[in-house]
Amino acid sequence: MCTILLSIHPKYVEKIIKGEKKFEFRRVITKKRPDKIIIYSTSPVCKVIGEAEVDNIIIDDPKNVWNQTKKFSGIEKELYVEYFADKEIAVAYKLKNVIKYDEPIELKEFGIKSAPQSFVYI
Repeated sequence: MCTILLSIHPKYVEKIIKGEKKFEFRRVITKKRPDKIIIYSTSPVCKVIGEAEVDNIIIDDPKNVWNQTKKFSGIEKELYVEYFADKEIAVAYKLKNVIKYDEPIELKEFGIKSAPQSFVYI
């Protein structure tokens, strides 16, 4: 078990905070199974705004993952299909116990110099 930091677009960060988006999708499988995700909101915010526990991880064919997550995907199906075009595997982190920090935190407080393209272990 470990903690990872994910770079997420501000539009989707807000949906996660509101509980409209309960799954975060990735094309890359982590080697270690994360039990917590630190949420970094990308430009123009550029700060860590909160965290969430990982309730479950779904790793499967993109069509099967969509069928299991679409109700709380927080994204349009067209964007999902485009994101996983030509991919055999989709990863969906089911989030729970989302916490929004009172004050956003700089990446340097986590010992990170720049935002990760996908994820970074903390």
